[in-house]
Amino acid sequence: MVDPPNDPTAAGANLKRLLLLRLFVIGALTLLLALPRSLLDTGASQQALLTLIAVLVAISLWTWRRLKQRAAIGDAGFLAQLVIDVLVLTAILYSTGGASNPFAWVYLIPLSIAASVLSAAASWAIAALTVICYSSLMFGLPAPAPMHAGHDQAFSQHLLGMWFGFVLSATLVAWLVSGMARSLRRRERLLAEAREKALRDEQLVALATLATGAAHELGTPLATMAVLTGELTRQDDLPTRAREQLQILRAQIGRCKEALSVISASAGENRAEGGALVSCDRFLRQVVTQWKMQRPRGRIETDLADEMQHGCILAERTLLQALVNLLNNAADASPRPVQLRASTVGDALEVEILDRGPGPCPDTQAGLGRRRHSAKEYGLGLGLFLTYATVQRLGGDIRLFEREGGGTRTRLRLPLQEAGPA
Repeated sequence: MVDPPNDPTAAGANLKRLLLLRLFVIGALTLLLALPRSLLDTGASQQALLTLIAVLVAISLWTWRRLKQRAAIGDAGFLAQLVIDVLVLTAILYSTGGASNPFAWVYLIPLSIAASVLSAAASWAIAALTVICYSSLMFGLPAPAPMHAGHDQAFSQHLLGMWFGFVLSATLVAWLVSGMARSLRRRERLLAEAREKALRDEQLVALATLATGAAHELGTPLATMAVLTGELTRQDDLPTRAREQLQILRAQIGRCKEALSVISASAGENRAEGGALVSCDRFLRQVVTQWKMQRPRGRIETDLADEMQHGCILAERTLLQALVNLLNNAADASPRPVQLRASTVGDALEVEILDRGPGPCPDTQAGLGRRRHSAKEYGLGLGLFLTYATVQRLGGDIRLFEREGGGTRTRLRLPLQEAGPA
């Protein structure tokens, strides 16, 4: 299973902790230089230790500068920092006794860090690097001055046992710790998605409450306007142009009343009219017809694949309204005709709505489904928010992309349903 990418801000926080660990190592090496040779003879030359301290200070200063500049720190950058630490640690151990240094176990520190915060592949990469470095100290690179001058057979077996124990420990850390960390990150992601869904549901409940109140308050004004427009239409001396405009106005009032009836039906009075299984082709043609009723002068180009006649979809009134909202958004933004393409991909219906508008707003893409946002002058930001909630409730998904040549490509995927027996 592929691990999801970690949050860049979390990688920056982890790098700060790694920087503190380096400062501890610098302090330990400085203390080693200050101790008298008679107290602790590691065989390391002062020049080598001073060089390693200078390298660690330079790397730490460069890292601190990147953190101050708020540079983006991804998983690859953090992995590179750990690789540098392992190589510097190898140089320190080589200068202070090689494989016989009792502090060779510190190789497990960068490995544990990688297993905790990076992907499984990165953890195994660090594990392989530490094993190679420790093996080079053990078998390939003779230490300049071993900490134990008298190497007998028993001590050689002890060193070999240390090497074997380290290899086993590195393998277990890379396997067990990285697996547990991956499970924890997956659990945190699921909890974050659950919190986000709960917040979105709370917003939807609030919107539904407001919509019910608005429907109750709008009923009387709409009825009054319907009566007045009806009386004006029946006047004999009414000009033809004014009569046509009144007819359009009455049709719009009728649409408003129908929308209010849908709100009432959604409250639980009438759910039978939604949720029927219809063919994808038929449903999308209903969407186009409904959209043309709302925008008689709107232009749309449709491209529906033939195989959609055999696929069925759960057609709810809310889903129809959601697609109409997407078409309205595209028509509002595009000076050219809107394009509607649809086909079945596997067990899903894929619908693409293309326009030649200014393209998707970054704020809209970032907050899709999480908050209301509108780039229109008088927009409330409810259309796309409710559309996303409706599609997700039905097991679908919506994505916004830049269209080649300018504009927006809105891709909607919905699961296909099996038709019942005739």
